[in-house]
Amino acid sequence: MSDYSALQTEIEAEIAAASDLTALDAVRVSALGKTGRISGLLKTLGALPPEERKATGAAINAVRDQVQAALDARKDVLEAEHLTKRLESERVDLSLPSAPRAKGGVHPTMQVMDEMIAIFADMGFEVAEGPDIEDDFHNFTALNFPEKHPAREMHDTFFFNPGADGTRKLLRTHTSPVQIRTMISGKPPFRLIVPGRVFRNDSDQTHTPMFHQIEGLVIDKTIHMGHLKWVFDTFIARFFETDKVITQFRPHHFPFTEPSAEMDVRYTRNGNELKIGDGDKWMEILGSGMVHPNVLTACGIDPNEYQGFAFGMGVDRLAMLKYGVPDLRDMFAADTRWLNHYGFSGFSAPNSASGLS
Repeated sequence: MSDYSALQTEIEAEIAAASDLTALDAVRVSALGKTGRISGLLKTLGALPPEERKATGAAINAVRDQVQAALDARKDVLEAEHLTKRLESERVDLSLPSAPRAKGGVHPTMQVMDEMIAIFADMGFEVAEGPDIEDDFHNFTALNFPEKHPAREMHDTFFFNPGADGTRKLLRTHTSPVQIRTMISGKPPFRLIVPGRVFRNDSDQTHTPMFHQIEGLVIDKTIHMGHLKWVFDTFIARFFETDKVITQFRPHHFPFTEPSAEMDVRYTRNGNELKIGDGDKWMEILGSGMVHPNVLTACGIDPNEYQGFAFGMGVDRLAMLKYGVPDLRDMFAADTRWLNHYGFSGFSAPNSASGLS
């Protein structure tokens, strides 16, 4: 049996000389790792005669245990020294003012848009999106706007300078072009909503040059105005979180729907507080109608086989109604004080299970 005291002394000297935890771990690996010096000795036991194997194994294991004990003791010392150094260097002056908390919140427009998407998603609607910059065909022609329609004029629409071919791009005046793109690229039936920014040359207490809309489209073989009314009644009841919803249709005209109708909802107002379903006043809430056959034809859909309805709502205006915002222009003024008052927590996502607002 060999004497392993010299090896033990050598390794213990290396342990004592280790100045930090990294150096100590290197000594551990060189002694007890898979290819370490003590591990290598244990691998030689199989070649020894049986009568020597037991005594030699016991001697090697004794050295291994002593080395492991020395490693543990040195580790405790080094960890204590490391902690002491951190405590001495990492100090906090409790007399200093605390760091400012991050300010911000979800804008009411985005909150209401998420609420509306959640409601329509429960009714089986998909979300579609499209470009803010459009061409005349998708924004006007395919939607049955006549050549001399006032909406095509500069006082209503933001046009870009003409291109090399003489055509002009424009900032979309509604999100309906996305409905056109979807119908051209897909096949019916369709049930979709289109949230997004739109642009019109208008500015006052209830209008801004840039605002947000959600438009909807349902195309199938047996769709009628009754389905349209049910969707609106259901949406308004869930959005304003009330069972008392009384609505009415009024005849109107939109180039892209026939028949066309605006929907009013009965309400009463006390200051900035709005109560849907109470009172004797009527408030316009959205525009709608059955999709014009010319629109279906422009998208390659047979109007003799398919029909459907479309609708559009102003997201910003619904946010004003639901949360008592008095002036639409304030919603785009970038005033942090206004957002602190009307904003929502970023940790609450609207859904039908836990509630919308």
